[in-house]
Amino acid sequence: MMGSMPDDETQRQPLTLNRHTTAANIPLDAPAPPTAAGPAPWLLRLVTVGLVLTALNLRPAITSLGALLEEVRDGLHMSGSVAGVLTSVPPLCFAVFGIMAPRLARRFGPGAVVCAGMVAITAGLLIRPFVGSTAGFLAASALALMGIAVSNVLMPVIVKRWFPDRVGSMTGLYSMALALGTSLAAAVTVPMTDALGGSWKAGLGIWAALGAAAILPWIPLVRDRRGAQGQPAAQQHQGVPALRITRSRTAWALACFFGLQATAAYITMGWMPQIFRDAGVSAGTAGVLLAVTMAMGVPLAFVIPRAAARMRNQGPIVVVLGACGLIGYAGLYLAPAGGAWAWALLLGIANCAFPLALTMIGMRSRSGAGVVRLSAFAQSTGYLISIPGPLLVGVLYQHSGGWGLPIALMAGLMVPQMVAGILAGRDRTIEDES
Repeated sequence: MMGSMPDDETQRQPLTLNRHTTAANIPLDAPAPPTAAGPAPWLLRLVTVGLVLTALNLRPAITSLGALLEEVRDGLHMSGSVAGVLTSVPPLCFAVFGIMAPRLARRFGPGAVVCAGMVAITAGLLIRPFVGSTAGFLAASALALMGIAVSNVLMPVIVKRWFPDRVGSMTGLYSMALALGTSLAAAVTVPMTDALGGSWKAGLGIWAALGAAAILPWIPLVRDRRGAQGQPAAQQHQGVPALRITRSRTAWALACFFGLQATAAYITMGWMPQIFRDAGVSAGTAGVLLAVTMAMGVPLAFVIPRAAARMRNQGPIVVVLGACGLIGYAGLYLAPAGGAWAWALLLGIANCAFPLALTMIGMRSRSGAGVVRLSAFAQSTGYLISIPGPLLVGVLYQHSGGWGLPIALMAGLMVPQMVAGILAGRDRTIEDES
């Protein structure tokens, strides 16, 4: 998958077709055969711009809200429990709407679906600050997150379709843009809000402009209905044998690992600025601390997958990342303000379990078809697992009146995450088990 693509890129050769080649024995992840005339250079540049702008829009809807969560709660008179529901909406939308993305892409084409996703992000971000009610705010947030969900799933498809010989480099490019958008929204939302007169509505709504910019590059691709190998997407799964993936212990371990790391990530994005603010850190500094945590994913997203791909067992990396998380949570509990920068860095390292999970998904199957099914199962199941975490943190925060119990919950969840990651990191494939 995403994490293993840089290594695969140097090994793959163009697929050669002959009279013995059938749909059943063409690998799902094989590049398209060479054609006499490829896409025009200007079109490839346009797709590149579209990928980067889309990736920049895949997290600001979440991290900009985290930076202004206290102001939003006060402005809409939200309780802590309702705010916990709000922080649980992203994984719910990713689980529900992400499943729809492949079917939508087969019918309308991946470019059209990503374009529609950018429209949904823009509309949701523009509407939600001004609806005036908690229910409306949640609905508009869900609209934006729906666009993020389908776009996030289809980004690798777009890369495979247009850049079959540069999968690794293009994946790295949009991964870096995604991490940049995540940290940028966390860092500058509060300063922008102050510059716009102190209104949290303007501070949140301004991010719709970035979404609007991302619509334009996809408009010429709306009618392109080809999939990852340059053929109609509906033809790509013909002849691929089915795997009973629910019988695989490795698949379930990966789903649990993915879900628990997503739980930690969304708790961090939704609540970490509030933890620092309640400890006496200014709103602007709290946003920068979240940005530091998110920015750790930029360099480590390249380092961790490469290291993991060279290891037969990824358990040691799981343990190192989990240990960083446990130390970071201990620091938040004991000295949240005094060691704020250290805890932000450590939790940023722990959150890099995400690229590790993607790498292991790519390594736990022998076939492209198996990787696709494993990815769909692990991510959809994982996001469902992650839904209660941010909500439970909000409930504990409201009823305990402090952050002791919520932080203890975060640290406690790190233990089963490490266990699931060790099991998922063993050198075996789902074909061996299913």
